[in-house]
Amino acid sequence: LGGSGAAAVLAMVRGVTERFVPQGTKAGVKSRSGQVLKGRVTFCSLRTGKRQTTPGCSKNTSASTRLRCTRGENKPGVGTTKVKVLSTKPTTSENQLKDNRCLGSENNRGPGQPGSGSHRALEEESSSSSSSSSGEMMMMSKQNRKVIVFSGGTALNSCAKQMLLSLKHQTDEVTHVLPVSDDGGSTAEIVRVLGGPAVGDIRSRCLRLSSDKTKESRSVNALLGHRLSAHSAEEAKQEWYQVVEGDHPLWLGISEAYKNTIRAFLVHFQQNILRRNDARFDFTNGSIGNYFFAGARIFFRSLEAAIFLYSRVSGIPETCAVLPCVSTEDRLVLGAELEDGSVIRGQNEISHPLSLASPLSAGAAQVDKNAGTQEPLESRISRVFYLSYEGETHEHEIAMEANERVLEKLRGATCVVYGMGSLYTSLCPSLVLGGVGEGVAALGREVKKILLLNGWHDREIGGYDAVDCVNAVCSALNRDGSPSQGRPSRGGLGHPASTYVTHLVVPAGGHVFGGEGDRSRLGEMGIEVVEVESVDPEGRGEPRFDAKALVEAISVILEET
Repeated sequence: LGGSGAAAVLAMVRGVTERFVPQGTKAGVKSRSGQVLKGRVTFCSLRTGKRQTTPGCSKNTSASTRLRCTRGENKPGVGTTKVKVLSTKPTTSENQLKDNRCLGSENNRGPGQPGSGSHRALEEESSSSSSSSSGEMMMMSKQNRKVIVFSGGTALNSCAKQMLLSLKHQTDEVTHVLPVSDDGGSTAEIVRVLGGPAVGDIRSRCLRLSSDKTKESRSVNALLGHRLSAHSAEEAKQEWYQVVEGDHPLWLGISEAYKNTIRAFLVHFQQNILRRNDARFDFTNGSIGNYFFAGARIFFRSLEAAIFLYSRVSGIPETCAVLPCVSTEDRLVLGAELEDGSVIRGQNEISHPLSLASPLSAGAAQVDKNAGTQEPLESRISRVFYLSYEGETHEHEIAMEANERVLEKLRGATCVVYGMGSLYTSLCPSLVLGGVGEGVAALGREVKKILLLNGWHDREIGGYDAVDCVNAVCSALNRDGSPSQGRPSRGGLGHPASTYVTHLVVPAGGHVFGGEGDRSRLGEMGIEVVEVESVDPEGRGEPRFDAKALVEAISVILEET
């Protein structure tokens, strides 16, 4: 590409980030100023305006040079990047120069900082390739492996980054599918006042997957991961005003261009709150990332568009996707039908019920997911389903279809992972959707389907063993317990457990796995048990997966033939 062409491509891809734009070109191609540059690339910082010409090739060289930007430290105040000469090849014709491409870094697409992977590489395609290059390409294909992960927004977070870093050598893509029915924390307040699907779980996962390789990316993560004061509604509101007006210390370390981009959607969120005269917003313990998400969703009228923007702002690699389980702009409410026939409305009420401090307030401070009781339910859950926002009973049940993009990813998956966490309120809301059970069953036995078992009993699975948990997952995918006549029904699928689960991964010392008894019963069901190391960081007798050991176990399962 010529200088202006390369600059246009970079500007389009990197948006308003601070970046380096190729002002010169490769050997024999004119720059915008008309100067012929041979074997050199000149970079110009948009921040400082200073230029730096790459060393290593003289002005008189007649060879076109294959160049790639490599990570390196920047000289203070100059804003230049290191460029490494990988190889040189003779130029046989001027037409060959037109084959030059601008290639992006596959990793670390974080906020525009030198060395963060946001620079582009200039590469010339050769007319022939060697056998060694062909072999490297075969190794890089990773057998076209694509992993899809169904989970909630909390438990798997501890392993999400490790999974991203470790599995990148074995997979081409990892897709995280999360529910949008959360009604706790600051998410509940956003949904109460502005409506729309819940964004808390998705924001939480995106934050864990974000780049942290540069100072600016860490500053962006600190801002979007920040929570306002939890002690006073007035303190929280004043702190929010500091953030939205751009005066909060959290903005330090973020370039002006990135600041303006992020702040625009926070301002849009604030404007929509002010339009609601009938509801007063409670900022207590509010998440800045949730507010950014909500502002972007309202602006684009699309949650997936908001996720795409967040992914680019926070530097999530393009090989990692985060998707909502359903595509909707409506409020969703989760319901649970118990074996005694009663119905519980709302995710938080199912998993962490509590009494509101005031009947007139449903603010973030009053709905704290960590503050609820863990007392087991009086009756086991038979199934979960979706209710209309105003609904209370079976008569208000709605039949939801899965996000078409989720089904598309599922059709191409070579491994399915069901995450640990709240079984019925984090995992099953994605599995009961129309098309998911059919999609998993269609993959066949050769595709690995891995269930990660909890290490201890929470309110939802009191008294469960490993087989009970497997059956609950399979029941959700089969959509068992179909509504009676007169209510929505898609019918059960009736597949055996081995259709949906091939491996059960359990943490060592966990309380849910029943040892050899469970292992034997699961073996009869056609499910292999894999036990991995665990940790108990809080010393409360709640074993959790060791992140590294868990990802290593998944890697081994992926390699099985």
